[in-house]
Amino acid sequence: MNPASDPQEEALKPHVYDGIREYDKRLPNWWLWTFYGAMIFSFGYWLHYHRSIPLPSDEERLQSQLNQLAIKAGAEGRAALTDAQLWEMSRDPAIVAAGRETFTTTCVSCHGAKLEGGIGAKLSDTEWVHGGLPTQVAGTVSKGVLAKGMPGWGPVLGARKVGEVVAYVMSHHNEGEPVTLVPSAQPMPPGAAAPAVVAEPAAPAAPAAPPSP
Repeated sequence: MNPASDPQEEALKPHVYDGIREYDKRLPNWWLWTFYGAMIFSFGYWLHYHRSIPLPSDEERLQSQLNQLAIKAGAEGRAALTDAQLWEMSRDPAIVAAGRETFTTTCVSCHGAKLEGGIGAKLSDTEWVHGGLPTQVAGTVSKGVLAKGMPGWGPVLGARKVGEVVAYVMSHHNEGEPVTLVPSAQPMPPGAAAPAVVAEPAAPAAPAAPPSP
C-alpha cells in the first residue's frame, strides 16, 4: 500500500534526499520556544551591550571593589602615617627588610629588583611622576594608578605592609633631597625617535682677577 494513501499514516513531504523522506510535521513546542527565546535573548544582548550605555570594564569593576575594601579597612580608624614617621621607618633595618620582602613579591616585576624601573617607573632617583614625598608614595601604592595599569595595593597588603614597602623605597633616598615632578614616561614604540634634549645655557664665567703687582 502506498503510505501517502493510508489515512492513519503521517503525511510525508514530497521531496526526497538520498532516498530519505521526512514527515510533514510541526516542530515540538519546547523546541520552538527554545529557538524563539534564543532569538529574543540575542536581540536583548545586542541592544544592551552594543546600543545602550556601556557597562564598566573588568578593570573598573575590580578597582571599584578594591576601593570598597579600602573604605571598609579604613573604618578601623587607623591613623595615617606622616612624612616624618615614614622617614623614621626608612631608617629602621627591620622595617626596611620587611618592606624589601613585600616589594620583591609584588613590585619587582614592574619596578625592578633594584628599583631601576621597567614597566613601571624608576624609584631610585629624584624624579617622580606622582609625588616623591613619603606620604605621596604611600598614596600611590595604596590607591594605584589604574590608567597606567597599577592596581591599588592598599586593600591587598594592608596599611602596615604598605608602610613597610614605602619605608623600603625611601631607604634609597635622603630626607630633604630635591624632588622633581616629571610627566609619566610610557615606553616608546619601536622606531620612534627620542625627544630632543635642550641643554640649558651655561652661566658666563666670572672675569679673571688682574695679576697682583
